[in-house]
Amino acid sequence: MLRNPAVAGSFYPADSTALSDALGGMTHDYPHPVRALGMMAPHAGYVYSGHIAGDVYSHVDLPNRTIILGPNHTGRGKPLAIMSDGQWQTPLGQATIDSDLANTLLAMDTGLEDDLEAHQMEHAIEVQLPFLQFLGNQDMRFVPIVVGTTDIERLTRLGRAIGRVVAESNERVLIIASSDMNHYESDRVTRIKDNKAIERVLDRNPQALHDVVTDEDISMCGFAPTIVMLTAVNLLGARQAELVRYGTSGDINGDRDRVVGYAGIVIS
Repeated sequence: MLRNPAVAGSFYPADSTALSDALGGMTHDYPHPVRALGMMAPHAGYVYSGHIAGDVYSHVDLPNRTIILGPNHTGRGKPLAIMSDGQWQTPLGQATIDSDLANTLLAMDTGLEDDLEAHQMEHAIEVQLPFLQFLGNQDMRFVPIVVGTTDIERLTRLGRAIGRVVAESNERVLIIASSDMNHYESDRVTRIKDNKAIERVLDRNPQALHDVVTDEDISMCGFAPTIVMLTAVNLLGARQAELVRYGTSGDINGDRDRVVGYAGIVIS
């Protein structure tokens, strides 16, 4: 099954040469890339958040296998939707789903459902793939999971299942949470709110992240995927987290009245 791109030409260039040029300008050689267990990267249009995503991907020693967790912006499909077979088309070629890893996850967590509908028009996972294709190698495989629930118990179960599967894998697997930060408030308010959420991610505390996002009304769209990622990397023995870069859309367009925040974080 081939999943065609939903946001090529809008969130990022649809032309392969233009996309490669854009990625080359957003990424760089990092002298000591981190063998990360997990990371959080933004998913807005590249003009707004690509420089932050590029920095965080440049900091990581990318393995051949990844699990990419993204939120459900569309409301379509199952609450926890995985794709276990096929390819995703991007302007840089076809990215292949890691069927072995996906099927192992399906067996480990029966709450996961194999569901194309949740993925078809969702951008949060799609915009991560060109970075992996550009910086990784041709053997790159991935597992896409759309997270459409905020139930902390359900998210914890999925995170533990991912952690167990990755621990038992005979190859390195990077767990990526795709998330933007607070939405459509002033730059000042957004930075205050985002700092509170980022502190919980850096503390690697999924319950505290859930609580602060809920209690402080922080519109971090990918906090549920981030909770899953944090739960998994904690099980895998994560010891440190680094904020690679933070910014808002106001840094790009000059509008400080109504912004979206973006953060890139690496956990090892």
